[in-house]
Amino acid sequence: MRGICIFKKRYTSRLLAGRLPARLYAQGISKLNKRNFLIVAGGFALFTALQLSSTQNRVAIKASPHIKKWQKDDKFWHEQLTPTQYAILRTGATEPRFSSQYTNFYEVGTYSCQGCDLELFTADMKYDSNTGWPSFSDHIHGHLETYTDLKGMWPKTGYRCARCAGHHGHLIMDGPLPTGQRWCNNGQVLKFKGV
Repeated sequence: MRGICIFKKRYTSRLLAGRLPARLYAQGISKLNKRNFLIVAGGFALFTALQLSSTQNRVAIKASPHIKKWQKDDKFWHEQLTPTQYAILRTGATEPRFSSQYTNFYEVGTYSCQGCDLELFTADMKYDSNTGWPSFSDHIHGHLETYTDLKGMWPKTGYRCARCAGHHGHLIMDGPLPTGQRWCNNGQVLKFKGV
């Protein structure tokens, strides 16, 4: 990088003094920058194309048509949720690892959405993934829907509640058999009901 700066400084002073044609100056600088830019842009485009075309990491799950979707305004959500819960459910934020009370919690019962109380998981679906977030190998079918989350560096499969459309986490295909799924959930937006 230091060499580029010296190159620019030396040839800029000659260009300003009229001793170097502008065309040669532009070629000397742009070859290096254009080449690096094309390498980085091409690599990023290839990586994104491979991610988008990968069917292994994309699982399309639709919500049940029998669940009535909520249409609530932003004021309602601010009144019902804590600031952390609002950030996760309504804006797609992620809680810090090991910050949830449900990370190492294995009581018998069901886990429901903090926003609308819709049941999402049962206790027998929960397992220890050693990731720092509550993880489940399956979900209550029809109560969650997946979508493509484009907030990170590459597309991920996010999932949300079928009733209130609150973001809960990401679906990753590295879970235990037979499903192979890891429903990695933000624990602060779960509500547990014991049996």
